Amino acid sequence: MSNDTGVGLFAKRAPRPFPPPFTSPPSGSFSDPLSTHHRSRDRRSVVKGGYIKGLTNGDDAVYANDFFICANDGVGAWAMRPRGHAGLWSRLILHFWATEVEHDLKELLAPDNPHVPDPIAMLQAAHEKTLEATVAHDWQGTTTVCGAQLHFRQGDSEHKTPSPLLLVTNLGDCQVMVLRPRNKEVIFKTKEQWHWFDCPRQLGTNSPDTPRENAVTDAVDLEVGDVVLAMTDGVIDNLWEHEIVDSVVKSIDKWQTENGKMAQDDRERGRSGSMKAAAKDLVEAARIVAMDPFAESPFMEKAIEEGLASEGGKSPLSDRQTWCLHSFFFLTRDF
Repeated sequence: MSNDTGVGLFAKRAPRPFPPPFTSPPSGSFSDPLSTHHRSRDRRSVVKGGYIKGLTNGDDAVYANDFFICANDGVGAWAMRPRGHAGLWSRLILHFWATEVEHDLKELLAPDNPHVPDPIAMLQAAHEKTLEATVAHDWQGTTTVCGAQLHFRQGDSEHKTPSPLLLVTNLGDCQVMVLRPRNKEVIFKTKEQWHWFDCPRQLGTNSPDTPRENAVTDAVDLEVGDVVLAMTDGVIDNLWEHEIVDSVVKSIDKWQTENGKMAQDDRERGRSGSMKAAAKDLVEAARIVAMDPFAESPFMEKAIEEGLASEGGKSPLSDRQTWCLHSFFFLTRDF
């Protein structure tokens, strides 16, 4: 089995630097011991002696590898608090979640091990480790989360091959969506979770929500050619479902047309650039709506249903909306 991944990002402002002890900023003093010199050259963020996985985009975080994708939407209002850092929270939960998935994959490699992944338990462990890492230094924040782990459904008999299975986990208003481009249809999407309008369920400081009590997990059967998206609300608040499908299908068709046989060969080996192009195109489509004060958008529709005056896209300059980001699986070969 092989697949292709890509990431698309759009930030309303540059991310805040991570605070100590998660970074080691260059020294500004000649009196510092020389033993810290090597640390001052490395700006990568660290936790528990290792580099933090994923990418930060504003207050959000995204991660994509061959078996797991994740998009966490940090709640930007924490930027107004003296000890608030939603970007740190979204990134740390992503890091520990991806680490738990890696450990889970190692369990699957053990011979004769009927191991069944527990996505909610992995997210719960990530939440607890993030609390442990942040509470001691009083760095506060909250984030919504969504992720998808590529797994398999065992065949019914010895001669039946396993089939690809997607384990999807969601808490809050991010969304995982599975597309079948050849049919131009959505075969699965997660449901948003809210306390009230524009206040989603979230993990972090002072939040009553926990993965064990509130996260939802689903198992989705996949076919070769399916596309899996993990998106923050920056995409789904500005684009309707059919617009997302149209954007992805057009991007894939355009890539294949322009690159011909080479694109098909590369895609079958899981190293095509089509998902990177599709991710960027989708984020750009969402950005255009977000910046248009007269555009019709899903967020505008929801606000009107709540009795609130609203028009145009959900601007990335608004308080709740932060950044559009998403990542893709593109399953190119079966097991």
